[in-house]
Amino acid sequence: MRIIKETEIVEAIEKLFADANVYIPCDVQKCLKQALDNETSDMSRDALRIICENNEIAKERHMPICQDTGMAIVFAKVGMQIHIDSDRDLIEIINEGVRRAYANNYLRMSVVGDPLRRKNTNDNTPAIVYVELVKGDKLELTALPKGFGSENMSRIKMFNPTVSVDDIIDFIVDTVKTADAKPCPPVVVGVGIGGTFDYSAVLSKLALARSVSSSNSDPFYAEMEQTALKRINELGIGVQGFSGNNTAIAVNIEKYPTHIAGLPVAVNICCHVARHKTCII
Repeated sequence: MRIIKETEIVEAIEKLFADANVYIPCDVQKCLKQALDNETSDMSRDALRIICENNEIAKERHMPICQDTGMAIVFAKVGMQIHIDSDRDLIEIINEGVRRAYANNYLRMSVVGDPLRRKNTNDNTPAIVYVELVKGDKLELTALPKGFGSENMSRIKMFNPTVSVDDIIDFIVDTVKTADAKPCPPVVVGVGIGGTFDYSAVLSKLALARSVSSSNSDPFYAEMEQTALKRINELGIGVQGFSGNNTAIAVNIEKYPTHIAGLPVAVNICCHVARHKTCII
């Protein structure tokens, strides 16, 4: 049994969210620069230059990439051979790290404590936390600050299981088309297929934590990702809606077994910053 102290988790979460909001992932930056090289629209090319410049300024000045520093989402893979040395549960510990990250790094507090009364909690908690028990003696934490300009454009659909792959791709593409310029394209599109109504949405969020330069390990789904990406970029929405051939930089699909009578599909759109960061304790 390996012991992990509460302070280690708090400090790790604080650093993850501080860094994720300031430093754009290397794979995302690479995709944006590739998009700049092949962009056909002059206005979109100018917008991409500004986006890349903004990312460099954020890194140099240690300032947030975007003013919407997101609702804090955490995926925690907890090894079954660890013991957390604390009087608080894991969710409370994670929220303490989020609280410190947003206060100490002057990140915007965007969370309201009640969805209808709308009073700000003033520390960006509570976070949305997904806990998975796994083998081993490690704790893997993934921070994903999710802005709501893109979150609001996401959709879920309960398909009849007899639908074709093309029908599902149509839904993915139509979701991006309906969103148009609102989620600050070029976007990353996370797709969850299978599970249940709620779990397909979790899968779509988890897909956004995957590298944009990766493909699904199953060639069948990898081909779906490339087909959907091609069709999305043929929409001509372009960077920030200025037309062109770079509406999305990646489509990431995650799947899970489902019931014989159902086929849930969730599409979670993320803006071009695609913030996420992982550490292992």
